[in-house]
Amino acid sequence: MRAVALGGGHGLHVTLSALRQITPDVTAVVTVADDGGSSGRLRRELGLLPPGDLRKALAALAGEESTLWSTVFQHRFGGTGALAGHAVGNLVLAGLLEVIPDPVMALEEAARLMDVRGRVLPMCTEPLDIEADVVGLDEDTTAVRRIRGQVAVATTPGRVRRIRLHPAGDPASVPTACPAAVEAVRDADVVLLGPGSWFTSVLPHLLVPELHEALITTTASRIVVLNLVPQPGETAGFSPERHLDVLCEHAPRLRVDAVIADADSVPTPDRLRRAAETLGASMRLDGVASADARDRHDPKALAESLRDVLAAVRG
Repeated sequence: MRAVALGGGHGLHVTLSALRQITPDVTAVVTVADDGGSSGRLRRELGLLPPGDLRKALAALAGEESTLWSTVFQHRFGGTGALAGHAVGNLVLAGLLEVIPDPVMALEEAARLMDVRGRVLPMCTEPLDIEADVVGLDEDTTAVRRIRGQVAVATTPGRVRRIRLHPAGDPASVPTACPAAVEAVRDADVVLLGPGSWFTSVLPHLLVPELHEALITTTASRIVVLNLVPQPGETAGFSPERHLDVLCEHAPRLRVDAVIADADSVPTPDRLRRAAETLGASMRLDGVASADARDRHDPKALAESLRDVLAAVRG
C-alpha cells in the first residue's frame, strides 16, 4: 500500500510513525514555510529550504539500524555560541542542500544516511511565506489584520480566518509544487492530512495549485486525522468540527473518505459527524491519545485506527 502523509512538525512525525507500522511504502510531503528557530536562522542566512520539519520526517521514517543517527540528527547544541539551538540534522541538511542543488536528491542522500524506509519530499522546492487574515487584535473585534510569517500566524492572539501562501519575498506569485510530491499524491493508495498546526502545517498543502488539484483528483483514499486539542494561538477555541469547516473553506472541492478523531476529544459527536458528511466522509472515534500526554497522539493506537478505517473505506 502506497501511503502519503502531508503536514509538518510533530503532527507529521506521529502520522509517519503510525503509517510505518502498516506499510513500508510511506512518503512524507512536508511544508516549507517555517521561519522560526534553527530553521528560520538557516533559511535567512543561506536562503535554503527550512530544514526542521524535513529533519523530523526523516527521523520518523529512519530504520532500526540508524537509531544513533536518528538521535544525532535530532540533537540540539546547547551553550550560547553561534551553534546554540541548532539541530545537528538541520546543519547536515543545510550542507546537503548547498552541495546538491536539487532538494529531492539532497533528501534522498540524507535518507540513505539514516536508512529511511520510505521517502521525504518538500511540498515545494523553494521556501514559502504564509500570510493570514486575523480578527480580534483591535478594539473592533471584526477588524481584519494581515499577519505575515509562520511563527507570527501560529502564535497570534487573534483568530485566524484565512491563510495565503506565496514564494518567499514574492507575494504576487503563486507557489509551484514539487513535481515528485504531486506524483506521489496522484499514485497513492491512501493520503493523510493532519494532525498538526492546522493553518501552518496542514492547510498550506491545499494552497499550492498543482498539489491542490492532485489531492482532489487522486484515486487514493483520503483520510483526515484531527488534532486532540485546539492549538493556542491559531486555533484557540476551535471545536473539532470547526477544523473541518476551515478545511472545506480553503478547499471546497475536496472530498474525504474518513475523519479520525479521539473519542475523548469530541464533546458533540453529532456535530462532528455532520461536518464530516459535508466533506463526504465517515467519522471514526477511537482512543488515539497518548496516555502520558493527552495532547499527543499515540502512534500505535493511531495505526490500529488507520487499519480499521482503511479496511472499511477500501471495502
